[in-house]
Amino acid sequence: MMINDPAVLAEVEAVFARYEAALVDNDVAVLDELFLDSPLTVRYGIAENLHGSEAIRAFRLLRRSSGADRRLAETVITTYGPDTAIAATLFSHDSVPGRVGRQMQTWIRMPDGWRVAAAHVSVIDA
Repeated sequence: MMINDPAVLAEVEAVFARYEAALVDNDVAVLDELFLDSPLTVRYGIAENLHGSEAIRAFRLLRRSSGADRRLAETVITTYGPDTAIAATLFSHDSVPGRVGRQMQTWIRMPDGWRVAAAHVSVIDA
C-alpha cells in the first residue's frame, strides 16, 4: 500500500479545502454532498453524537454559521492507498479565546467522489 501518493494526496487536499470553505460559508448543500450518504456515517461533534447521514443533515440544517473567524493550524492529511485518507487539523475562533478545536475526518473514495465517512470535533483549553 502506498502512503501519500502525490496524486491522491492532492485530490484529498482539494476536497478538504472545499469542505472547509463550505463550513465557513455554512453551505449546507456542499457539506451534505461531502458526507457519505449512509446510515453508517458517524459525526461526533462538540455537543452532539450523530449516527447516519440523515441525522447529520438535520443537524446541519439547524446549525447557525459560526465559522467565519475560524483559523486552521497543523493540518495533516495522510492517504492510505488510492481510496482512504485521514485529515486532522486544529482550529481556533476569535470568539472563543483560550480554546483550541480538534477535527478529524476519515475520507473514502466513492464512485461519485471523496466523502467523509466518519468525523470527530472537540474543543479543549489551549
